[in-house]
Formats: sequence, structure tokens, C-alpha cells
Amino acid sequence: MEPFDSFLIWISEFLADHLYEGVFLAALLETIVPPIPTLAVFPTAGFLASQQGLSLFGLIPLIILGAIGATIGTTAIYLIALKLGRTILLRYLKFLKISEKKLERVEVWFEKYGDKAVFLGRMVPVMREMISVPAGLLKMKIPKFVLFTFSGSLIWSTGTILAGYYFGAGLEFII
Repeated sequence: MEPFDSFLIWISEFLADHLYEGVFLAALLETIVPPIPTLAVFPTAGFLASQQGLSLFGLIPLIILGAIGATIGTTAIYLIALKLGRTILLRYLKFLKISEKKLERVEVWFEKYGDKAVFLGRMVPVMREMISVPAGLLKMKIPKFVLFTFSGSLIWSTGTILAGYYFGAGLEFII
């Protein structure tokens, strides 16, 4: 079994035992350590919530914790980009297999859509992890960044957790 598969199994087991903490931790880590897929974690959390008999009302804290974890994690990346600048940041991004070309595409998207790019970017796979970099590099105001990030993350968290809650039976192979 590959290390990544082992990690996903560990996350699933952690979620089963610590649902709320697990969603927060996974959301925080997925923004800082990009290989963690929220498309696997959040629906799994929703499925586990349904299996544990949580009501829809009980999902509200789960959804909010996912959004808060993502906001904290992505704000850390934003601050790193803001402080390091483009040249130094590119040196480190190549270790995460993020090329200058990929960064340029995200920057163009950010410049085209402005601050709304952060809100929309938090709901698009791959862009979720990257959007904080151009926001930091282009010095987006932090209150706006946090507000748009939290709002977009809240929608993402809601959609993916509810998908797992209602359609999670198809996710049993992950768990």
C-alpha cells in the first residue's frame, strides 16, 4: 500500500473517532499540504455523520469547523506569499510541483476576477489550494481575503459534506 493510501485510511479512521476535530484538522492541513483531497475527506465526514445518526442541524458545526480550518490554513499560505514575495516563493513552490506557469495562470485568473477570485477559487478543486498565493503576492487586503475565503470555504464545506451525508453509501470503498 502506498503512503498516500495509508494516509487516507488514517484520516478516515480519525474522522470516524473524532468527526468534528477531524474535519477541522483535515481542512486546515489540506490548504497547507496540498495532496490531502477535501473531495475525499469532507464527503467521508458527511457519510460518517449520517451513519452516526447526526441530524442536519448537527451538521452545522461540522460545516463551520471545515470552513474555519480551511480559512486558517489558507490564510497562513496568504501570509507566507505576502511576506516572501514571488521570487522566493517560486523556489519553494517547485518542491510542491507547482510550476511558474501554473502560478501565472492563477495570477491571471486573480487579476481578471479581482477579489471575487478568492471567493470563487475556494470552490474550485486545485484552485482552492492555489488562490491564496496570488492574493498574498498581489497584496489583497487581509480582512477582505479572510471574509471571501471563509464565505467560499463555507459553501464548499456545505456542498461536499451534504453530498457525503446524502450520497455517502457510494463512499464506503474509501472507508
